[in-house]
Amino acid sequence: MSNLLSIGRTGLLAAQTGIATTGHNITNSSVPGYTRQGVVQSTLPPLGQGVGYVGTGTQVAQIKRYYDDFLNKQVMNAQSTQGSVDAYLSQMSQIDNMLSDATIGLSPALQDFFRGVQTANSTPSLQSSRTSMLSGAETLAARFQEVSGRLQELQDGVNTNITNTVNGINSYATQIANLNNQISALTTDPLNPPNDLLDQRDRLVRELNQQVKITVLPSDNNMLNITFGSGQPLVVGTSHLEMAAVQSPTDPGRLVVSYPATGRSTIIADDTFAGGALGGLMDFRRESLDRVQNQIGQVAAGLTQAFNEQHRLGQDLNGDLGGDFFTPLKGYVGYDARNSPLSTAELDASITDARALTGLDYEVNYGGDPASYTVTRSDGAVTAIADPSVPQEIDGVTYTFTGDPQVGDRIQVRPTYTTAADFGVAITDYRKIALASPVATSVPTTNAGNGKISAGVVDEAYIGSPLTEPVTLTFTNGEITGFPDGSTVAYEEGAPLSFGGINFSISGTPAEGDTFIVGPNTSGVGDGRNGVLLASLQTQNILNNGTSTFQGGYAATVNFVGNKTRELQVGSAASDTAVDQAIAAQQSVSGVNLDEEAANLLRYQQAYQAAGKVMQVAGTLFDTLLSIAQ
Repeated sequence: MSNLLSIGRTGLLAAQTGIATTGHNITNSSVPGYTRQGVVQSTLPPLGQGVGYVGTGTQVAQIKRYYDDFLNKQVMNAQSTQGSVDAYLSQMSQIDNMLSDATIGLSPALQDFFRGVQTANSTPSLQSSRTSMLSGAETLAARFQEVSGRLQELQDGVNTNITNTVNGINSYATQIANLNNQISALTTDPLNPPNDLLDQRDRLVRELNQQVKITVLPSDNNMLNITFGSGQPLVVGTSHLEMAAVQSPTDPGRLVVSYPATGRSTIIADDTFAGGALGGLMDFRRESLDRVQNQIGQVAAGLTQAFNEQHRLGQDLNGDLGGDFFTPLKGYVGYDARNSPLSTAELDASITDARALTGLDYEVNYGGDPASYTVTRSDGAVTAIADPSVPQEIDGVTYTFTGDPQVGDRIQVRPTYTTAADFGVAITDYRKIALASPVATSVPTTNAGNGKISAGVVDEAYIGSPLTEPVTLTFTNGEITGFPDGSTVAYEEGAPLSFGGINFSISGTPAEGDTFIVGPNTSGVGDGRNGVLLASLQTQNILNNGTSTFQGGYAATVNFVGNKTRELQVGSAASDTAVDQAIAAQQSVSGVNLDEEAANLLRYQQAYQAAGKVMQVAGTLFDTLLSIAQ
């Protein structure tokens, strides 16, 4: 009788546990990260009764957590990609909106500036046209600086987001390590862990994975170890390591991530973070924001150098050769804060050929003699500088080294990173605008032939030795004589002639003894010949080794931003779909189905009532036996 009563009691307890577990599922069905639980029953050992074995009831062997590790990893992978793409897209959209805004775009400002140059060279004697040209230049400079300022705001925003993300990662790591500790302490039986704590930890792990792509490894006592990047530990059992957002050793305005390793902090390379919001921020900054800043700076550097070169070949209203119209630009140089304190190395990175600029960044390393300096471009190209005492030009930038370097010294060079911000107008006096040519040519009226001489242009060689007196060239015996160096040139109609940096040609049929005059320009007030050459720079292919105009270079940047934004929008939609599908598959195993739980509730209720009936029958039988004994 006691056996029957015990059997009923075990069934009653099992059904009660089933009802409690089902109720727990129902009440937590809307809790994020909750995993459905179920009761696993097993049969108690039977008792031998001579005629056979009689069962002794049931027991709850396990409160099972319906969890599929494979499906969970699929969700984590999809969410990591989603976090990365969304972080990238939210930042990229800001650049796209900025560059597509006609009120801040560079293209209208470039057009307005060259329109002012054309107006000035068509009316060079008018103060108003020259003043208007200066005003257009100032407006262009302000536009470059405004665009650069907006991009710098994005750089600052990335810094803030990196700081917040790293702080969030550290917080998640702390909570996961604490849960590891609690789970380990409560895991007396590996088959019966504290399921609700496992759910809390898994939810934190998934949220952490959305911030930075991680690898999860099981450990003892149901604990988890977590690594990121190329295997750097983040959570190890009950302890965790904290990352930190710190200043870049070569750029104080840029935050990078450091990690405690071997007793000291180590800077983690940006490309180590391959997913999650942190990876998306790093990818955006490295692949797009830096590229846009460099390319817009490349336009500024190209315009500055080309315009200055041509302007120096002109003559202003004072009769002097032109100076720099725009402020000369230099590349950004950042000395690694970890360089030896004994190092006194200094580097000047001057832009000397904007046509050869690549828009890439460079790292300069000193390896000591005989290796000396090496310059590594961000695409991997390496240039060795064996003799740093001699300036060397690399991709349009001349490197000039001074001081005493130490082995291991590292210097970052970003040729066009800050050039848009530094773009400015060098002159303020309209009289110093060199629209005229410094030389003038003429044909005396006494010539008997119909020979003509072109207006003449000058090149850089003229700057070192400008004309002070007219030079008279004479046609004699089929030759041109009278060159300052005493040379003679056989006459060929239209053939280029030059001396002292002056280039011209003679055409027609000169008569014997005809002369041609080349001299300094003494009446350049109404002369706009150099202004025409300045205006023609707008349509010349100057950037990217002579393959792109200024506006073409800017348009390529705008096109890159638009295409990248569209690519990310498509990627974001795809990642959203992938996450939804992965979560649906995971929830098909781990999610709570209220209809199913309602059916289970009825089933356990019936089992509870039936077990109670067994106990009632046992009690009735026991009462019957007692009455017989009386």
